[in-house]
Amino acid sequence: MTTLSPLELARFNMIEQQIRPWDVLENAVLELLTVVKREEFVPAAHRAFAFVDMETPLPAGEVMLSPRVEARALQDLHVQPSDTVLEIGAGSGYMAALLAHRARSVVSLEIKPELAQLARDNLKKNGVQNVEVREADGAQENAAPESYDVIMLSGSVPEVPQFLLQKLKVGGRLFAIVGLEPVMRATIITRTSQAAFTTAQPWDVSGPRLQNFPEPSAFHF
Repeated sequence: MTTLSPLELARFNMIEQQIRPWDVLENAVLELLTVVKREEFVPAAHRAFAFVDMETPLPAGEVMLSPRVEARALQDLHVQPSDTVLEIGAGSGYMAALLAHRARSVVSLEIKPELAQLARDNLKKNGVQNVEVREADGAQENAAPESYDVIMLSGSVPEVPQFLLQKLKVGGRLFAIVGLEPVMRATIITRTSQAAFTTAQPWDVSGPRLQNFPEPSAFHF
């Protein structure tokens, strides 16, 4: 019987105790979590928390989504090898790396220069070559003018703006955490034709706000 190192045991426990119980059962996704080393994308000061069920702190006051949220989103998006992907909120580059292993290419937008550079460095260090990190505001329509098969919002928004839906190719899927505290839901929108979309909200989750997406007015008349 092979004895796991403390690091690999922590990774194994993360998968078996946090991620599987969250209905992440697709073997390809679970295997990818052993291939893309999460600890390599966590700042050194917080590496001890790489496998903990929490949002891991990043520079510039930001956080990584918890491991189970990242894994479930990846599974629910059904990323294919021919897909082009847009991510909003690069953070440390970890989600982009997961997406990149399943997709043809990934464009990841990051509004904070410090994080954009961190993501680039982490992706390069880990040999991920099919991700382009752009320092840009993903809440702006012209930040990524292309159309995509998959759009991943690595954070929460009050609602999904129409301009992002229009960037989806027919058959494309968008993932976002949508809502206002204390009620937010994982939201998957699929473009079924040029004019039609379907929406599913399969699980409850909260997440850090993405910057500059319009908040609803607190005043009601």
